[in-house]
Amino acid sequence: MHYFEYKNGKLFAEDISVEDLVREYNTPLYIYSAKTLRRHFKAFDSAFEGIRHLTCYSVKANSNLCVLKLLSEMGSGMDIVSGGELFRALKAGVDPQKIVYSGVGKREHEIREAIISNILMFNVESRQELEKINQVAQELDSVARISLRINPDVDPKTHPYISTGLKKNKFGLDLEQALESYQLAKELPNIEPIGIDCHIGSQLTTIEPFIEALNRIIKFHSKLKDLGIDIRYLDLGGGLGITYDEEQPPHPVELGKAIRENLKGLDLTLILEPGRVIAGNAGILVTRVLYTKKTSSKNFIIVDAAMNDLLRPSLYGSFHRISCVHEKEGPASTADVVGPICETGDFLAQDREIREVEQNELLAVFSAGAYGFTMSSQYNSRPRGAEVIIDGDKITLARRREVYFDLVDLEDQCF
Repeated sequence: MHYFEYKNGKLFAEDISVEDLVREYNTPLYIYSAKTLRRHFKAFDSAFEGIRHLTCYSVKANSNLCVLKLLSEMGSGMDIVSGGELFRALKAGVDPQKIVYSGVGKREHEIREAIISNILMFNVESRQELEKINQVAQELDSVARISLRINPDVDPKTHPYISTGLKKNKFGLDLEQALESYQLAKELPNIEPIGIDCHIGSQLTTIEPFIEALNRIIKFHSKLKDLGIDIRYLDLGGGLGITYDEEQPPHPVELGKAIRENLKGLDLTLILEPGRVIAGNAGILVTRVLYTKKTSSKNFIIVDAAMNDLLRPSLYGSFHRISCVHEKEGPASTADVVGPICETGDFLAQDREIREVEQNELLAVFSAGAYGFTMSSQYNSRPRGAEVIIDGDKITLARRREVYFDLVDLEDQCF
């Protein structure tokens, strides 16, 4: 359940009318529901009761400080992939011992910052990265805790751009490479191998790929025990899908039950990295109709949100439900919902059956709370929209709307 509902024909975010929010903050506008974020985190985290575990929210899904702070206050850790995300997590008050650092391209200064911050562990993706972490830790007279990311060559049956656990993907090490790297990690003086990491992809709609990967990791874990390597953490990543259109992803309880059965007898702390399943349906993007246009072959609804505001449809061909902020009756027609950017790929929907709309009407793009604003840009020198978070009848401006000066603020030394 989420808290975007129609009341007397008008769309509300919790107790606040979306129309009132637009009147105050204009469009394009990202709106997040605090109640939905709390509900989703609780539903996910509680699904693993009975297993010693740590839920580390995936910051890349939605990195707004207000979102991170809210989840941290609920006990969430964080899965980060950059020094900037580490900075955000610490700024939001996250306990460093609840932070895991993933990603294939960690830079030296980012590694240093994470060691100094005393994060729980690095999820290491290559032998050279392992050696670099050891070098930096040695320079700091410290010991870095690590897990190695295993690429189990499991097909997650998702979009190829968000598949991460196949042999051809850039992520992690195959089982043979991983075994050699664990042996190296055991010998390196400034490395402590404490975990195994695996993440096979995003927007998964079945449990089977998770369990297939888990079973391969469990067999691998027994080999590490034979080598005398004491593994205490098993990081299974994230990737559980949400409903955008007609998908029917499993409930976290189903995933928790399946994992619980497969982990029986293993003395491991489970780490999970949910992102989309927490934030996806906790946010909407509101946009205004600028113009409508009919050609001999197409109907177009031209809105003020664009691919720089929500990239997923252009990048992945992703579906986001789009509805009028004011419920309306009347005829529907097939149209493309497009933005002002000078790219044919600038669309929010194509060939979509939608109620006929007029200039200045407001449209809500649903399921935009994850990989929405975090993937936005200033392409075409378009200032990015505002983000607000609603908690009952309380409104927090989580990020102000950019203005033209924000576009050139880092460049004005030229004049």
